[in-house]
Amino acid sequence: MKIHNKKELEYRRKKLRNDSTLAEIFLWKHLKQKQLNGRKFRRQHSIGNYIVDFYCPEERLVVELNGEPHFDKETKKYDKARTLYLNGLNIKVIRFENVEILRALENVLNKISSEFY
Repeated sequence: MKIHNKKELEYRRKKLRNDSTLAEIFLWKHLKQKQLNGRKFRRQHSIGNYIVDFYCPEERLVVELNGEPHFDKETKKYDKARTLYLNGLNIKVIRFENVEILRALENVLNKISSEFY
């Protein structure tokens, strides 16, 4: 059974790419084209029924950015379920707040790199 980039989620993935937050755009400029330690990242990649912000298949690592909507109770519950699902597939999830990307990008990139094997 296919779990990566299901066809039925293609429209939603494209919409999310086109409606990226400033933090997503900013971080993507530093992750694309194997700029971070030669690791390939995919943007708005779906795994199962979830769409993650950034995924590095080589490291089995998901990078999620959290803005204002992620701070309410229901969204936190959804995020927790998604993380448990991904962890069950042996995929690690790390999260950053949007403000961290915009104010301390170098620290964020170092934290992501520290997750590499």
